[in-house]
Amino acid sequence: MPHTMPNNSGDDPRMDTAATPSVSEKDQPAVEHTEHPNSSASEVPVVMFGADSATLPRGYFSSPYFLGSMAACGMSLLGSVGGYALAAPILGIINADIGPNKNIAWVPLMFPVGLAVGQTLLGRVSDIFGRRWFFAGGQGFGLVGAIICATAKDVPTLIGGSVIVGLAGATALSYPFLIGELVPMKYRFFGTAYACFCCIPFSGLAPAIANSLATTASWRWCYYIMIIFNGLSMTFYILFYHPPTFGMKHSRKEKLRMIRSFDYVGIGLFTSGMVLFLLGISWGGNVYPWKSASVICTLVIGALVLAAFFLWEIYHPMDEPLIPMHLFRNRGWFISSLLVSIGASIYYAFGIVWPSMVNVLYANGDQIYAGWLQCCVGGAFTLGQVTGSFLYKFIGSVRVQLTVTTLVGGALLAGVAGASPADVNLPIGLLIPGNFFIGWMEALTLTLPGMYIRDQNEIGVAVGVAGSVRSALSTLASTIYVAILNNRLAETVPAAVTPAVTEAGLPASSVPALLAALSLGTPDAFSAVQGLTSRIRDVGLAAFKEGNTAAYRTVFFASLAFTGTGIILSLFAPSVDAKMTDSVAVTLHRKKEEKDLENAVQKQLEAEPTTY
Repeated sequence: MPHTMPNNSGDDPRMDTAATPSVSEKDQPAVEHTEHPNSSASEVPVVMFGADSATLPRGYFSSPYFLGSMAACGMSLLGSVGGYALAAPILGIINADIGPNKNIAWVPLMFPVGLAVGQTLLGRVSDIFGRRWFFAGGQGFGLVGAIICATAKDVPTLIGGSVIVGLAGATALSYPFLIGELVPMKYRFFGTAYACFCCIPFSGLAPAIANSLATTASWRWCYYIMIIFNGLSMTFYILFYHPPTFGMKHSRKEKLRMIRSFDYVGIGLFTSGMVLFLLGISWGGNVYPWKSASVICTLVIGALVLAAFFLWEIYHPMDEPLIPMHLFRNRGWFISSLLVSIGASIYYAFGIVWPSMVNVLYANGDQIYAGWLQCCVGGAFTLGQVTGSFLYKFIGSVRVQLTVTTLVGGALLAGVAGASPADVNLPIGLLIPGNFFIGWMEALTLTLPGMYIRDQNEIGVAVGVAGSVRSALSTLASTIYVAILNNRLAETVPAAVTPAVTEAGLPASSVPALLAALSLGTPDAFSAVQGLTSRIRDVGLAAFKEGNTAAYRTVFFASLAFTGTGIILSLFAPSVDAKMTDSVAVTLHRKKEEKDLENAVQKQLEAEPTTY
């Protein structure tokens, strides 16, 4: 592709484009330099498809287009992550305002379902047809969803807005391939560190911020903030993000053929199967009983449709499949995709249990204090992501880093099983370093799927499928944790409370009412318990905490299964040190150059039709 060096450092550098989904690097056409109307004699050509960072014009990485694109990505994370992380800690407050409605639990469930579907679709489609309008449109979609949520007058409307927010979140959470292809491969881990740093306010500190907003202003401010960042991100994508267009990737003659031959059947099977399967998993034990027809039918049909999808992809070869099956034969990609799911699965064990522990054992009704305590999980995890990504280039040896961080982090987190209601310092002292190391591990595995692939033209679908696997498996893990916790609570709480309160003088007939009151924690519930005195209530509260502690302990031990799996997988992770090169997969261009660059590419493609 033509590329010019500006006459002085004050000019905006022209930026080239790279990576076509249908052409391997050795076959990619080298477009000759073409003069632009206002070009100077000092202009020099640069290779179109991929580039060595040393050959890029001076000031490329400080240009408005590059910095604006990175800013758009960072703001998209701020505008999307909050859709889940800010809303989840304050569902009770939201439900009290616009409910009550038992379906309020659907609000956080929509986010992982949207990610699981959206990341694969976005990665594959944008690999082929170009990324710009998919990313700008995704942020616009998120803007609409945030507006719906912010103005919702009832829970069903909030759920509908959350569906849109979840689908749009796939745009933001696709940063590993958006940033990864814009920076030299040796700096991709730095790119992940930048993205994770942007997540700190609404991921690491989400519980504290959400509770502060809900108590001092309104829960709707969680969504007002999302409106602001989604709007800014969409604007920045439109103004500054100019990656290769379809015309820079393919011959115009290929457009209709690609549209006609695209894997629409695969899209339908994958989307419907994934949605049904994940909804079935998420509903079980939360919205409907596990044995209900709604859960069983949804799970079974979803699993069968997903099986049909993989059979379709394997036995019906096509030019543009939704998911290239050869990815699953790539050991590095396959292991890293599973490891990123393991990291998320370990994290969710504590993301689910720790907030409950804080509210039941330590908060004593102080929501602001509870919010800050809950940040021990997300804050340490995000800090670990930033640190691990930043330090990888200096340490190297991906196998050692993955193994050590998983082993140390998992061991520390399992130690939280020794927590007691009387001492909050022990769990905090173990949770912070434990989640830090698991975050370190997960950050590396977020970057690795795009490093292991043999053809960087497939980075979108490779990272997208890994993201979908992460969302699906972590949703499954969360369901396992919730099921374990609920089953254990049904055993441990009555076992601890019943003998304690009956010995203190409570009639046996009043025990069920007291158990319900302890779960609700409201004055009206306690006043309805016959024979309850303040002393018996205190005894019951102490026993209730002990019963909850015993149930939490089981979940922490269950997380060891994921830790052990992660350690084993880490031992087989291939090295990526040889891939830490100066190669830049995709470079940007200025909007006014677009037509000239497309025409130059088309001439070259027409001159060398055999490359396709």
